[in-house]
Amino acid sequence: MPDTAVQPCTGAADRRPALDRFEAVRRYSEALAANLTAEDQSIQSMADVSPTKWHLAHTTWFFETFVLGRFDPNYRVFDPAFGYLFNSYYEAAGPRHPRPERGLLSRPTVDVVAAYRDHVGAAMARFARRATEAAWEAAAPLIELGIHHEQQHQELVLMDIKHVFSINPLLPAYQAPQPQIAVAASPLGWFAHPGGLIEIGHRGAGFAFDNETPRHKVWLEPFRLGSRPVSCGEYLEFIDAGGYQRPEFWLSDGWATVQQQGWAAPLYWQQQDDTWSIFTLCGRRRLNPSEPVCHVSFFEADAYAKWAGKRLPTEAEWEVVAAHVPVVGNFADDRRYHPCADPACADPACADPARADPAGDIAAGDTAAGAAVPRQMFGDVWEWTASPYVPYPRFRAAAGAIGEYNGKFMCNQMVLRGGAAVTPAGHLRATYRNFFPPSARWAFSGVRLAEDF
Repeated sequence: MPDTAVQPCTGAADRRPALDRFEAVRRYSEALAANLTAEDQSIQSMADVSPTKWHLAHTTWFFETFVLGRFDPNYRVFDPAFGYLFNSYYEAAGPRHPRPERGLLSRPTVDVVAAYRDHVGAAMARFARRATEAAWEAAAPLIELGIHHEQQHQELVLMDIKHVFSINPLLPAYQAPQPQIAVAASPLGWFAHPGGLIEIGHRGAGFAFDNETPRHKVWLEPFRLGSRPVSCGEYLEFIDAGGYQRPEFWLSDGWATVQQQGWAAPLYWQQQDDTWSIFTLCGRRRLNPSEPVCHVSFFEADAYAKWAGKRLPTEAEWEVVAAHVPVVGNFADDRRYHPCADPACADPACADPARADPAGDIAAGDTAAGAAVPRQMFGDVWEWTASPYVPYPRFRAAAGAIGEYNGKFMCNQMVLRGGAAVTPAGHLRATYRNFFPPSARWAFSGVRLAEDF
């Protein structure tokens, strides 16, 4: 039966668009891996990182397990062992290989994983042609979920390979250096919202993950939201003011983490003499003070906000503003904003100089209601919020393995909003809820400030 973790699919009888989207997303995953050697694709640099070939196989396992295995009686499994190797966390789908040991899997090879993807892709095309109407309608929501699931892993491929390359003494580059645009960040302004009783959460017929629902009411006190994310130059002021040595700005767990991990700057930053540099997907380069600060944990974002005399926005505050902003920005596969025309480009500094704000997604302009809107709400960097990742009122996870997709993680995580330079275009909406533990730094995460008034 259809799972309730996704919104009902409309127009299921017209199968070609769904298959086209499936094939396009699959091709993009493979394009991301095209820059990498077989050795690159096998490395796991920490427990949170997965090898590239594992991502490619896991997203394939998803379609094999939840679509073909359930709805196509003629499907033959590529390799029965792959169910154990490439199940991520679905207890209902059976036992799985330990996550911290994925980097030990020298076999299957990259070539075998590619053959696995071809096998499942061909089977999906046959299923689209031959499935009964009832089978297709039942499978369609799972196909759509699988497509969005693979887009999430496309972002993880870039996050993870960046971390892998960063610990290599050779500091290899994932892609060629991108143009640097020497434009000062726009002055930080503030956009007021009167507060009151508002609604957040997904509504309508389009796709949404189950954690974006149900739509519900939230009371907000009046607040102001920063006009753009905090820049690297602004974050340097926090460092220069001794921010990492002053416990008064830090949550208790954050301060303990700073001491234990020896944090003194965002991940991938390095100081030599008086010069700061950062490691990027294009290799190491000089720090650009105008671009959004990236790779900070929730603890660092919260400490910076306290030092600045502000706070982080709640996810409801962020969403009520973002609902009036076009979902456009600096995304991984949106060539409109990348003069390099590289479909895998994921460098926030590679931006079209014709844009009104080279570091952002849109210039402050008019919404349908005639009010100015903040910049860079979508793309560039995920923005930490002050909200814990918890279920919305009346949320119920679906039965079975698909119900494990989001609901089981609603503890000890914080919500991020807006997407990043490694997020695929077309994958986001204002209601999208990302989440990570508060100490996580390898995600492309940044800071937007808020204040009360």
